[in-house]
Amino acid sequence: MAKVKSKWVCENCGYETAGYLGKCPECGAWGSLVEETQFTPTAQKPQDEFINKDKPELLKDIHIGEEVRISTNISEFDRILGGGLVQGSLVLIAGDPGIGKSTILLQTSGELCKNDKKVLYVSAEESASQLKLRADRLGINSDNLYVYPQTSLESIKSQIEEVMPDMIVIDSIQAIYSQNVQSTAGSVSQIRECCNILMQIAKSKNITTLVIGHVTKDGNIAGPKVLEHMVDTVIYFEGDKYKSYRMLRSMKNRFGNTSEVGIFEMVQTGLKCVTNPNELFLNERSQVAVPGSAIIVTNEGTRPLLVEVQALVGTTPYPSPRRVTNGVDTGRVLQILAVLEKRVGLNLSKQDVYVNITGGIEVDEPAADLGIALAVATCARDVVVDPQTVIIGEIGLSGEIHPVSNIEKRLNEAVTSGFKKAIIPYANNLPSSQVSEGRKGFDIEIVPVKRLMDAISACVSKC
Repeated sequence: MAKVKSKWVCENCGYETAGYLGKCPECGAWGSLVEETQFTPTAQKPQDEFINKDKPELLKDIHIGEEVRISTNISEFDRILGGGLVQGSLVLIAGDPGIGKSTILLQTSGELCKNDKKVLYVSAEESASQLKLRADRLGINSDNLYVYPQTSLESIKSQIEEVMPDMIVIDSIQAIYSQNVQSTAGSVSQIRECCNILMQIAKSKNITTLVIGHVTKDGNIAGPKVLEHMVDTVIYFEGDKYKSYRMLRSMKNRFGNTSEVGIFEMVQTGLKCVTNPNELFLNERSQVAVPGSAIIVTNEGTRPLLVEVQALVGTTPYPSPRRVTNGVDTGRVLQILAVLEKRVGLNLSKQDVYVNITGGIEVDEPAADLGIALAVATCARDVVVDPQTVIIGEIGLSGEIHPVSNIEKRLNEAVTSGFKKAIIPYANNLPSSQVSEGRKGFDIEIVPVKRLMDAISACVSKC
């Protein structure tokens, strides 16, 4: 006989309960609990093919092969992976619909097949002919690329045993279902069970597995949070649908640096690596100095990026002034505005303030504080910042400028992009014995500042 169990599971966080609840106690979401019926055999046979029968080894005796990492031949993808795909790893790629998730994985499959790697592409959302149309557009035609349009996990497992590929692509995990779980595809139980089986296959057979995941309307990965804990690497696909470039952001990586970013441009033949992203973010910048514009150097992983901060300040016709931000945290901007009012004497209580990071990039590091403050201050006072000046620094509540990390990399990137002057925190300034040598090496005028008022005076002195 078989036992049938029924439970209620939160679609948002995976919380389980025996009965229905209107509000999830774990995440606080309303109406997110759905009933799931799970079929559990009384005598379940263990999955012998996934049992690790190896004996414990000393760490010093473990040998790492020369091909522990597989290069994808896509430089930006290798960057966020930490140098390439690790054999036996499980990688999750998530993003909005139509952002390019299937495109990048199909391109990666084609590049690996050129290196005599065997790839099994499981398409659970498209037919084989539809996938062929995309492959023709991307110029992919390989004898080592197997396409398998299937949604059943059991059928996929049998084909893995038969083909024995070097890499598996699952497009997507929300469309795969297991017959051992009596719920619809995409439910919390199905995603958890399917991802668990795929993880066991990847580890036991040393097969690199790339999984595509959907996102919710809030931008989070659909399914239980445990999905992100099970995989080795989590990559978010970001981009503006009105622009041609895309960004791959590494949020978790057990084999490399986190918070790394890869920049791509969407063209007719697929995703093209952007080797110099600063040209991409600064190419639309006006060479004529205008109030409310400042250039900052922000770090994305190990890569410094130069982006433009724009601010607009104007008298509000409403009782409460508006604070609108795009590409930067609103709470951080409100804190900067409070410091400008208290420490600089800039009256913004009856002024609407709009702050925008051009290019659609998200900036969340404190090193952008000084650039945002100077953009707002110059717009409010109707003065301009020298277009050849970059601004780096974090602002404290008392108006002091705190040091930032990787100042040498930021300055070198500014010099490479042709900037002549840099306003930096005083604590980041080179020692007095190395000032002349450092300025010669950087070939840029360094202006160290201690307080916000000093930075404002330095940036508008020659305007």
